[in-house]
Order: sequence, then C-alpha cells, then structure tokens
Amino acid sequence: QVQLVESGGGLVHPGGSLRLSCAASGSIFSITGMGWFRQAPGKQRELVATITSSGSTNYADSVKGRFTISTDNAKKTMYLQMSSLKPEDTAVYYCRANFVVDPTADSATYWGQGIQVTVSA
Repeated sequence: QVQLVESGGGLVHPGGSLRLSCAASGSIFSITGMGWFRQAPGKQRELVATITSSGSTNYADSVKGRFTISTDNAKKTMYLQMSSLKPEDTAVYYCRANFVVDPTADSATYWGQGIQVTVSA
C-alpha cells in the first residue's frame, strides 16, 4: 500500500546536473526520516544524503557542496538536486524513507525501486 517511486535519472555529462524525485503514496501516519543511497557497480551501497522531518540534513563527504536534499510535504515528494556531477557519481540511486503507518507500531523502512544515474562524456 505504501510505496516510493523514483524518477529523474538518466545520462549526463561531467559537470552537469540532474534532479531525482521520490514520490510517496499510500496511507502514511508520519514520516520519521528520509534519505538517498547509491550503489555503484561492484561497490557497496552507501549513504548519500538524509533529511529529517524537522528539516535537518546530512551529506556524505563525497557529495557535500554539490548535492542538495529537500522535500515538498504537500506533494509527498523528496528530491535530490545533483550538480557538478562526476563520473564517480555513476550509480543506481535508491530512495529510502521511514514511515509510521500504524500509529500503535514503530516506524518501518521503505525503499524505492532504484534509478540509474550515469555520468559520462
């Protein structure tokens, strides 16, 4: 019922920009945290950026100053604005969110399906 759907990926030249979107659907009682992960070929999945319900953000050192995470609560959508992209940013990007669906229970983790970002000349 609760689902995260990513969009906005694709191919971009080094130095270019992309904006990823992650839209949530379904009945959600509250959101306790959201973020983006990525996994490059042959490498471990890593944290890219997080944002709390209060608006606090955190970034991996490798993307700090180049990526910006944000949310539009009215649209139930999270964004990752990526600028000054480098070939090493090439990866499958995953949206992750912690939702409380049942107010009597703890939050649960939900993942998007993953979306490809390729940075290449």
